[in-house]
Amino acid sequence: MTRTELTPEDLPGRAFYRLLTSVVVPRPIAWVSTVSAAGSDNLAPHSFFTVACADPAIVQFTSTGRKDTLRNVEETREFTVNFAPERLQAEINATSAPFPPGVSEFDAVGLEREPGTAVKAPRVAASPVALECRLHSTVLLGDSTVVFGRVVHVAVDEAVLVDGHPEISLLRPVARLGRNEWGALGEVTAVDRPRGAEPPRG
Repeated sequence: MTRTELTPEDLPGRAFYRLLTSVVVPRPIAWVSTVSAAGSDNLAPHSFFTVACADPAIVQFTSTGRKDTLRNVEETREFTVNFAPERLQAEINATSAPFPPGVSEFDAVGLEREPGTAVKAPRVAASPVALECRLHSTVLLGDSTVVFGRVVHVAVDEAVLVDGHPEISLLRPVARLGRNEWGALGEVTAVDRPRGAEPPRG
């Protein structure tokens, strides 16, 4: 194997960012809805997203730069993460456009709202899962801010449940890859975790 060896200093500007986002894949999408203190709602996808803690339940997403989502979260200390399904890929992508502050992506893209249960941020009515969150904390890292939210309510469409559990083949998540590439659900395998120190099989 012949490798290309690089440091961040070798790739100026956003070149190293493009390298990172091409190899840290697939990345789930937090489709975050918020409301400003003045009452304007906002909806935007964030592909730096994961679970940060199980108990208490905390999720995290990263805002690169100071965008409307971050400003609204700081003002109201609430947000909702809407699940990003494959069938809504065009709408998810459309909400990433740089709309002016005060313009609702729900209206601009033609998405129906659904009221939240525990927070004021509306849900995307067509999204199968909504994680309603209250701000736990933020961490500033260079040009980005990591937002941690405590999940205080979850709403799941019963159509994606099998025996009370969300079924991946019904959820059909979409993910971000490198460049302008997206990924959809491919082959799914089930592998039990080892109970002890066992050599890999298969």
